[in-house]
Order: sequence, then C-alpha cells, then structure tokens
Amino acid sequence: MEARTLTQRGPAAALRPFIAALRRHLGAGGLIAALAVLPVFYAIKDLTAGYQTSVNGHPAVAHDLTLLGTNLVQGISNGAIWALIAIGYTLVYGIIELINFAHGDVFMIGSFVAVGLWSTLGLTLATGAGGLVVGLVLTLIISMLVCGSLNALIERVGYRPLRSAPKLAPLITAVGFSFILQNVGLLWHGGTPFGVSDLLRQNDTVFNVSGVAVHRADVLAVAVTAPLFIGLAAFLARTRSGRAMRATAQDPEAARLMGINVDRTISLTFILGGMLAGAAGLVYALYQTTIWYFQGFEAGLIAFTAAVMGGIGNVRGAVLGGLIIGIIQQLSDARLSPEWTEAVVFGYLILIMTLRPRGLLGEETREAG
Repeated sequence: MEARTLTQRGPAAALRPFIAALRRHLGAGGLIAALAVLPVFYAIKDLTAGYQTSVNGHPAVAHDLTLLGTNLVQGISNGAIWALIAIGYTLVYGIIELINFAHGDVFMIGSFVAVGLWSTLGLTLATGAGGLVVGLVLTLIISMLVCGSLNALIERVGYRPLRSAPKLAPLITAVGFSFILQNVGLLWHGGTPFGVSDLLRQNDTVFNVSGVAVHRADVLAVAVTAPLFIGLAAFLARTRSGRAMRATAQDPEAARLMGINVDRTISLTFILGGMLAGAAGLVYALYQTTIWYFQGFEAGLIAFTAAVMGGIGNVRGAVLGGLIIGIIQQLSDARLSPEWTEAVVFGYLILIMTLRPRGLLGEETREAG
C-alpha cells in the first residue's frame, strides 16, 4: 500500500494570506502611519500621565508635549547623520549591487581626518565665530575630498578587477577593506574613544519652539545634510553624469552601447558616496565630541539598515530611513533603555520588510525593474 504524503499547514503557512492581504492594502503611507504609533503613544502618555521635570530647581510633573518634541528634534538631527552615510550605501548598491562594507569605515576615517585638520588649522574654543566658520567649512571640503578619493581608490583596487567575478568575491574584499581601515584608525588614535573639543558648544540653544530647545548640534546636522541631499538629487536628475549614473544602474551593458563610460561612472558613484561619508564624519565628530576606530562598524550597520528600510537604491528612501531610525533610537534611549534600542530598531525593520519587502519608497535596482 502506497504511503500518502500529508501537507502540513504550520503557523507560517496560515499567516501567509493575512500578510499578503496587508501588503496589498497597506501602501507606503499606511506603513509610515503605523510607524508613528510609538510617538503617538508617548504623546498620549505625556498628556495624560505626565512626565517628571523640574521647575525652578524643584521636581514637578508636566502634562505637555515638550519632552516628545525634544526627542523628535534630537532624533531628526541624529538621523540626518545616518542619512548621509546611508546615501553612500544606496548609491553603490544601486549601480553595481554590492554591499560596500568598507563604507562605514570610510566615514570613520572622515571623522579622524576632520579632527586632525581642525587641530592643524588651530581651531579651538577660543577661536572667533568667523574663523570657526571658515575653518570648519575648509575642513568639511577637505574631509569630503579625502574620503571621496579613498572610496574611489577602494573601488579601483578592490572592486573593479572583480567586476565579473562571483558576487561573493567582491563582498569578501569589502569586508577585508573594512578591517584594513579599522586598523588604520586603531594605529591613528588607539583603541579607546578619543575626546575632541566641543568647538560649536553643541548644547547651546539656538532657538525655542513652543518650549522645545533646538541646539547648535541639531542645526549643524540638518544644515549640512539638507543642502548635500538637495544638491545630489539635482545632480542625479539634471546633469549628464547623473543621467549616466541612472542609466548604468538600470542596465550597464545598454549604457556602454550608448557610449557611456561605465567604469568612470561607477568610480564617480564611489566618489560621491565617499564625499557624503566624509561630511558625515565631520558632523559626527562635532555632534558626539568623541571618535574612535570602531565607530564605523556601528554607523555602517545602522546606515545600511536605513537604506534597506527606505528601499535600497533609492536616495530619498535612504534619507527617510535614516530619519526614522534616528527618531526610533532617540525615543528608545530616552523612554525605554539604551539596551533595548537595537532590538526596537530591528523590530521595525522586520515589520517593514515583512509588509513592504522592497522598503518604504521601493527599491531602485535592476532586479526591482
């Protein structure tokens, strides 16, 4: 007698129709609204139960949205740094479908270069406002150029010879470059966090909005990220090189037949990604006032998560993902515990990938079409 094979319907199989229905009916806007559950919950909690604060040095309970507003402002400024790094990941993956694991460490080198430059230029707490602005702008430009050149060198030496190799080969090469750059940082400043001067006096308040203080560090992060993002978007949309990058991302062989120098275009992509990492390195050093050789690993992991969350290959998605992660981190650090932050961030990532496998704004890769 022939044995019969019984189809087992486990919990995962039972959930598939439900998940498929959610994917059909829940667009990006609906999912973003779902992401707002955490801040909405704390808004209701602050208004009803209140939160501990102090008035004229005496403990008190406040029933307003000031604390939530502070969390959101700090989350956006923190997320702006992740967004700069995430754009580099998404540019490279979008054009050659490679996870550049060394990108986070290029960002770390950017911080080290920036701190070394402003020390060389003699920028200190006693430097006047004019000298500080000129010195930091010069430091920003040089840091971006150094990191852009470094990223292009990594592409030329490590990735271009492996362009036609199996995908595992350049991936392992990227990991190797990551370790090399970490060791450069280790030799440069040692293995312990290195404190730097708080040149901007980052905790000084610039202005208040309904009781929510906006500090210099918050203004710095947004003031650097916003123009760079707008400039990059305009470059990709309106320039010949930007159109060449988009054409190469869609179909490298067709782009080559149209007369586009694909190798040069890929190098340009690495240069742009590295320059943004260099800018993020300067902002991070001024924002955190502490740098160390291992900062690139954590930043790279968070930034790549942001790129995936927003939709890999999608520049706007990388910025959106970075801002969302920054806000989630700040809410978790301030309201739950820093020990829970990574779990909460990746919990949100799992939710998004389950309901929107191509990210919030959709992938822009050859496979996605």
